[in-house]
Amino acid sequence: MLINIEHIYKYFNGEPLLKDISFTLNENEKVGIVGKNGCGKSTLLKMILGEEEYDIPPAGANECEFTVKDCAVGFLAQNSGLDSEATVIEEMTAAFSKLAEIKKRMDELTDRMTHCVGDELEFAGAEYSRLSAYFELHDGYNFDFKIKQILNGMGFSDLAYDREISSLSGGEKTRLALAKLLLEQPELLILDEPTNHLDFKTLIWLEDYLRGYRGAIIIVSHDRYFLDKLCTRICDIENGTLTSYKGNYTAYSALKEQDTARRVKEYEARQKQISRLEDYIARNKVRASTAKMAKSREKQLDRIEVPDRPQLLDRPPKIRLEYTIEPTKDIVRTVECPLVVGEGENRKTLIESLDLHVRRGEHVALIGDNGIGKTSVLRLIQGLIPKTGGSIVWGNNVKVAYFDQEHAQLNPHDTAIEAVSRRFPQMSDGEIRKALASVLFRGEDVFKPVSVLSGGERAKLCFALMALTRGNFLILDEPTNHIDLRTKEVLEDALKEFGGTILLVSHDRYLLNKVADRVVELSDSGVRSFEGGFDDYVRVISDEQKAAQEQAAAEKRRQAEESYEQRRQNGYRSKQQRAEAAKRRQRVKELEAEIEQLESEIAALEEEISSPEVAADFALMTEKCSRLEQARAEVEEKMEEWASLED
Repeated sequence: MLINIEHIYKYFNGEPLLKDISFTLNENEKVGIVGKNGCGKSTLLKMILGEEEYDIPPAGANECEFTVKDCAVGFLAQNSGLDSEATVIEEMTAAFSKLAEIKKRMDELTDRMTHCVGDELEFAGAEYSRLSAYFELHDGYNFDFKIKQILNGMGFSDLAYDREISSLSGGEKTRLALAKLLLEQPELLILDEPTNHLDFKTLIWLEDYLRGYRGAIIIVSHDRYFLDKLCTRICDIENGTLTSYKGNYTAYSALKEQDTARRVKEYEARQKQISRLEDYIARNKVRASTAKMAKSREKQLDRIEVPDRPQLLDRPPKIRLEYTIEPTKDIVRTVECPLVVGEGENRKTLIESLDLHVRRGEHVALIGDNGIGKTSVLRLIQGLIPKTGGSIVWGNNVKVAYFDQEHAQLNPHDTAIEAVSRRFPQMSDGEIRKALASVLFRGEDVFKPVSVLSGGERAKLCFALMALTRGNFLILDEPTNHIDLRTKEVLEDALKEFGGTILLVSHDRYLLNKVADRVVELSDSGVRSFEGGFDDYVRVISDEQKAAQEQAAAEKRRQAEESYEQRRQNGYRSKQQRAEAAKRRQRVKELEAEIEQLESEIAALEEEISSPEVAADFALMTEKCSRLEQARAEVEEKMEEWASLED
């Protein structure tokens, strides 16, 4: 066990932030920690890292324990902790500093042994053998390959290796810091919001890599899809207490709902009991004949422990999306439209030819690398930015309801009630108040100016306006930014059940997977469409990457065979050369047999993973996926050795 925490307390300004919490972490376990902002997640991480102390428990509390195993711990800090004067490749090589020093010393000894004799040669040979054994044991011959593998996976091309870290953006520094942590391979990896600044392809690679990570991981993240893919346990911090749920995020959501429903019943039953006792005491305390009984009830009331109010009792917003007019089958089509943004010197063509077709009833997710122009596409088809070529054709009876992530349709000087009245002047104050109450604007809240509303409150106001528009075509740009988890869940359900058409841009993969039935990927070369949800898109991309790797491996084999044949025809070789060649050929045969065996195992594992029986058993699925990743890594390693021998 790496971590064992029992009955710990932490106070902030005299109030308990964490109370009587217990938390354990076993080796190789992957645990997610979730909860509202300010609930104590970061404080718990700081205590585990030794940056903060826990507080003395109150009198009468259980005896506390706080044990963290002495092991290598890697923490993804908000400030990257990188050497700003180093280059990318220098900083990554620093993760293997000891191996790099040993390699340098081995090279020196190799050079020295060609010039020395006698005892000096024997001494140098002994040191070389000792260093070589350590170097091989710690996979030293592959650290250059590991660096390249992880840098490429984290989105750094070969051209970026010589860039100074000081020239990188904040997002690039975060990605590089994470890459260095992965190279160091600590026994315990602690990741605080690791998915920030990562595009979809990098996220897919990172999830695949971390699934096979040989160490324990603690993840604090709002990315529900990321937690779903990696975690085998979710720890929820609510009202200062920590509750552990077995399974990934989806399993946690179902179990949490059941647990909360139970606690709501207990809370309501306790409140009724308290109310009855208080009523009895109030009616009987002043009467002499019943005063003694009332006093007894008071003591009984004092002994009742009042549970914390479950958050479910705080009503979530209601978002109901409906439309009245049925549009034609074809909603909108763009044909050979260039996507051009900016003006003058800043004018830039993001996509040369945009061909996009949205049909009635589809829920389409628009994805692509950061900066490719996803938001601009939404604005282009609505005429909010000028069209410079091609054509945009709209169907009949299409009514658009647009959610802009910048909330540009809101006047900062309007109050919430004025924002609705300005758009829908025919509505009465009562109708407007009812619409605003559905998204939690009640009482005096309706008179709050837009300028003082939080990002989440502005989003909810826009949801109310969108619902009142009754559009049959919803265009949504990052609708889950700034909103709390319960509002996200309400919005997801409303969008999933919406019978009209949706065109959606979002980095929230959990939302995309729940709502989308078609995924459209934007790239420099144009548009590519994938039927199904986000998981289906990931499956297709993964299959394509695997096919590309197999093709590259086949090409390596072909080139190696041609090279070998050329060398074979070079004529006479010495006896020693022939002996070495025979050894290489024998090793090549061994490697080919091992690769064939591993590839058969990989095919079998892939077939097992796709079976319903394995999919239903999460622990077995995790085991199979871990072995699959290990087998793929072994194939890659053996292919590298095979190619080097053939060369």
